[in-house]
Amino acid sequence: MLKDISVGQYYPGDSIVHRLDPRLKIITVLMYIVTLFFIDSYLPYLFIFIYLVLVIKVSGIPFSIILRGMRPLRWIILITFIINLLFIRGEVIFKVAFISISREGVDTAIRMAIRLLLIVSGTSLLTLTTSPIEITDGIEALLKPLNRIKVPSHEIAMMMTIALRFIPTLVEETDKIMKAQIARGADFESGNILRRAKNLVPLLVPLFINSLRRADELATAMEARCYRGGEGRTKFRILVLEKKDYVTFILNMAFFVVIIAWKYI
Repeated sequence: MLKDISVGQYYPGDSIVHRLDPRLKIITVLMYIVTLFFIDSYLPYLFIFIYLVLVIKVSGIPFSIILRGMRPLRWIILITFIINLLFIRGEVIFKVAFISISREGVDTAIRMAIRLLLIVSGTSLLTLTTSPIEITDGIEALLKPLNRIKVPSHEIAMMMTIALRFIPTLVEETDKIMKAQIARGADFESGNILRRAKNLVPLLVPLFINSLRRADELATAMEARCYRGGEGRTKFRILVLEKKDYVTFILNMAFFVVIIAWKYI
């Protein structure tokens, strides 16, 4: 299950989505998330789903990778669905003892589940089609105006990218430790919640130690390469907006504006 996590992973390719400017891709994803929170009916969700399928198809990323990335979140989505189903009040359509389900609860639970699925699948496209270096450059460029108020944009971008980049590494490390502990007789599946939490101790301790070791090795490697922060650094790849970037960005923004305006029409 851990290997199914797609956040932070990069899928190499040469599609038009891969070649788009990372700054505009980051803005597009942020606008995509904002748009999802404005939707309050099912038809716009259908349009967003079709839009997402088309983007995945154009990017050349197999649908199996996107679907596999959903599997680790199934319990979070299920818990969110149940909480909204049971605690949203309204017109009661089903009641047993102290448990009551309202029409508004069912509607909210379904929409929240759809929203979570679309957010995860849409945001995972950013890391799948954008290399860590491009993400760093894009975030730094977007935060650069904040340098005037002494905000270290380069350092923030570097920290965010390193954290994102090491998600797959930590997932792989966790999987290895779990298999090693299972081979030694550890049991992570049986028992109640407290017992399972207690069984995680042999997993968390070596994972924590390995994380500190990797962080120390990364810091040493950066110092060995004379890394001193963003001031005065040159870039191997200069971000330049092209015609395809402008056209794609305008079309995406127009689509999101229409979806948001749907709520008020």
